[in-house]
Amino acid sequence: MEVKGFQELMRQIYFHRDSKRGAYGTFLWLLEEVAELGKAIPQNDRKNLEDEFADVLAWLCSLANVLNIDLEKAALAKYAGKCPKCGFKVCRCPEA
Repeated sequence: MEVKGFQELMRQIYFHRDSKRGAYGTFLWLLEEVAELGKAIPQNDRKNLEDEFADVLAWLCSLANVLNIDLEKAALAKYAGKCPKCGFKVCRCPEA
């Protein structure tokens, strides 16, 4: 499944709830899931990590749906086979 397909799946399952919650409320849920992923990383439990990554992706898609953003299109436009900052296929940007 491609990102577009997954985003559409999230729309079919959750848009009726996400649209009522609104963009900012959905964004807060995404932040909560990112925090849960952060807590799962040091535990190094593969199943939990997979679940948390899936939750982050699902909530990112939900937020994009509420804001009517085609996530796959936006990502491919910005990251068109190269780093958007330095323009190289393998990033050569200096480390921060």
